[in-house]
Amino acid sequence: MLRLAGLLLCVASFLSTSSLGASAGPRLDNDKLYRYSYSAEVGLNRLTGSTRGNTGFRISSDVDISLIWRNPEIQDEQLLRLQISNVEVESVGKRSRKNNIFHGSSAESILGKVRLEALQRPFMVLWKMGKVIKISLCIKKNAEPSTIKNLKRGVASMLMMQLKSGKMSEADASGKCLVEYKATKDHVIRTKHLDTCKTQEMGFTTQSPVLGISGKSTSETVITLENGIIKSADVEETHIFIFNYLTYLISNRQSLMLKKIEVGPTEAAGKDVASVVKSLDDKLMSVGVMVEKVKTKCKGCPNLMDTWKVVRSQLEPGSLSKAEAPRSFLTLLHSLRKASKSEILTVLRNCSKTVLPQLVDAVTSAQTPSSLSAILEFLNFSKKEGLVLQERFLYACGFASHPTETTLQSLLDLSQGQIGSTEIKESIVIIMGALLRKLCLKGACELPVKMLLAGPDSTQMESEVQMYLLALKNALLPEGVPILAKYAESEVGAFSTIAITALQRYDPQLIIPEVKKTLNRIYHQNKHIYEKNVRAAAADLIMSSNPSYMEVKNLLLSIGHLPHEMNKYMLSKVQDILRFEMPACKLVRQVMKDMVSHNYDRFSKTGSSSAFSGFMARTADVTCTYNLDILYSGSGVLRRSNMNIYGQGNNALLHGLQVTIEAQGLESLIAATPDEGEEDLESFAGMSALLFDVQLRPVTFFKGYSDLMSKMFSMSGDPISVVKGLILLTDHSQVIPLQSGLRASAEFQGGLAIDISGGMEFSLWYRESKTSVNNRGALVVIGNVTVDTDFVSAGVEVGFETEATLDFITTVQFSEYPFLVCMQMDKTTFPFRETVSKQEKLPSGQTFSSKRSRDQLVPGSEFPLHQENSNMCKKVFEQAVHAVWFP
Repeated sequence: MLRLAGLLLCVASFLSTSSLGASAGPRLDNDKLYRYSYSAEVGLNRLTGSTRGNTGFRISSDVDISLIWRNPEIQDEQLLRLQISNVEVESVGKRSRKNNIFHGSSAESILGKVRLEALQRPFMVLWKMGKVIKISLCIKKNAEPSTIKNLKRGVASMLMMQLKSGKMSEADASGKCLVEYKATKDHVIRTKHLDTCKTQEMGFTTQSPVLGISGKSTSETVITLENGIIKSADVEETHIFIFNYLTYLISNRQSLMLKKIEVGPTEAAGKDVASVVKSLDDKLMSVGVMVEKVKTKCKGCPNLMDTWKVVRSQLEPGSLSKAEAPRSFLTLLHSLRKASKSEILTVLRNCSKTVLPQLVDAVTSAQTPSSLSAILEFLNFSKKEGLVLQERFLYACGFASHPTETTLQSLLDLSQGQIGSTEIKESIVIIMGALLRKLCLKGACELPVKMLLAGPDSTQMESEVQMYLLALKNALLPEGVPILAKYAESEVGAFSTIAITALQRYDPQLIIPEVKKTLNRIYHQNKHIYEKNVRAAAADLIMSSNPSYMEVKNLLLSIGHLPHEMNKYMLSKVQDILRFEMPACKLVRQVMKDMVSHNYDRFSKTGSSSAFSGFMARTADVTCTYNLDILYSGSGVLRRSNMNIYGQGNNALLHGLQVTIEAQGLESLIAATPDEGEEDLESFAGMSALLFDVQLRPVTFFKGYSDLMSKMFSMSGDPISVVKGLILLTDHSQVIPLQSGLRASAEFQGGLAIDISGGMEFSLWYRESKTSVNNRGALVVIGNVTVDTDFVSAGVEVGFETEATLDFITTVQFSEYPFLVCMQMDKTTFPFRETVSKQEKLPSGQTFSSKRSRDQLVPGSEFPLHQENSNMCKKVFEQAVHAVWFP
């Protein structure tokens, strides 16, 4: 029995010793001082630029590290004393003396005497198993500025390590991140997965991947050991930001190199860390290792009113097609985000009427609690006056880059209150749908969901039903699919069109078999007779929602049995799918192997209707496509014109623009016979626009025969505005805590001044109709990355700007049969300007700055359509010339 007990005691002793050795972390020897050289540098540049052109600075020093106390019970828990000395600050770029603002400057002149003394004041680090647990700094009476405390945190973070491989979550100066270690005897590689980091800094970004910022961040520390002591540690940290072709690189490098080992202080006695620290210096207090926020004061920065006085002349209506407008808009936006409610109200109440709509755009786009509160107090929705300002506010809410639940709640409150204009009430509900969708993408999908889903069935008024259907088109709630499918079969053409076009915006996976059965019933008119535009929309949705073989075959078999112009439209749609290689392309080719479906009789139908898709632009990052669908009535009068522009990038699709013009009931003007199912339609023409994934309130040109005749005789030919204003297209703000303790910030804003208008002219005298969609805009994108401390700042700003015009005109001459139809889609020559500026600045006022720019003219062009259209346009232009010279 005694022998067994002795054996167990030996085994226990052996296991205890083995466990201690396996779990041991790095340790320092007592009575020794380890002197290291340390450097931390941050460089800013374009990704394509050379390192010689970097903007930034380097801080170098000596760092003395010694063991002050070791836990007598846990040998791997050590209290270290660190002291920084021999500080130098210099530029990271190679510059001549003339351009080097750091040349001849001492650390004291750059940091200031107080900061330098604080930086060189000793501090304590609790080091346990190679992990920095706490840092003790002199923070009483604000003895150390936040910037200095963060730099010390950066030095302490160089000690983060472990002697065995594995993954774990740990915090250093840059945040709490998932970290992966690969360890050998004298070599440790520490890789931080920066996409997992949680920091104390909050930012925001545009939710659309196409308009947003993409990028990649990496961080790797290579540590070499000698006899268990850190011999060297090198950090390589990079952050890349990409917006289209604008690319930025933030690089952070740190180095810790052992110079020599000297005799150091003796180890202090004590049972716990707190008592030891207090006995050594009672002014020291423990803080966390993660960097803290730094409040930087802008000396000499203009206030909101000063900024407004500078930019307001560039925001006059006549300047909205010029780049000065969005550039001034972005400048104003920065100032608004720092302003108080009272400051914003003062500017709003002292603004001229011509510029006020643009100011409303900017205040709403600021998206701060102060700006929202100010604009809601300024606008009075109970009165009909101010309709333009109210709608501009609502549209800016719909385009918001990072909306909050407070904004949505404000619109919900407005919708339930007294509203002076029915048009504004409709816009409020429609825009609520757009806000709800954006909030749902962030996981905050609650507020008006039930109201929107129940809306269409809660009213008998046709205009209100359309309002709720348009709101559902914006919201894209999965629960809305059955409701939209129900209204797609409505006998009211407007309900059907809105419902089907809303379903077109959903992910094809949500177009379940029950919905597809509904669409097939509509197209093949199994229950009711439908208008051509409704049937055409149903066919488009079937083709784009993973159709089956029989669905495609039945669509092809219908060609030849449809109204004259619809035959031509469906034929053009099939040919466009094949030519542009759309997803249904392979299945269509498979069906066309059957001669019953594909034969001359079916594929030789004539008419003016058409469908065509093409590329507007293709770059490495973004592809931009367009499509134009034109459907005419059998009498040759326009029934529907639909223009779409899509942007695709970052594996996402953005519906950049949709302008739809619809007309009906115009056959009586030319003594023509309406098509089947359209005999009793009221005369109507209107336009609907969808901009950057947001459906706007439709605009009516005329409704009813009397309205048509009065406007025909008073028609000036001037287009009607659909949407006009300033839009914050891209909005990204982020603070990046670097492992060195420095904080970099990245901001990207894109401002768009846009004017979309459309019109329809109808001349019985010349037997001609003309519809036009005019798109004019100016775009300015500015991105900058900066490192701004209270003793030195550095930054790089890259921007581009352009002004462009895109016109789509359809001319129909019905003086003879068959009618002549000419479609034109023209892009004018437009300027493009790119600028790159770099800057470094010291508190003394010394500044280095450089700026380069590149200007070019991009030639205009007429986007190609099908060959039949080109032939038609030649005839139309020939007749126009004869009409002038030979009356």
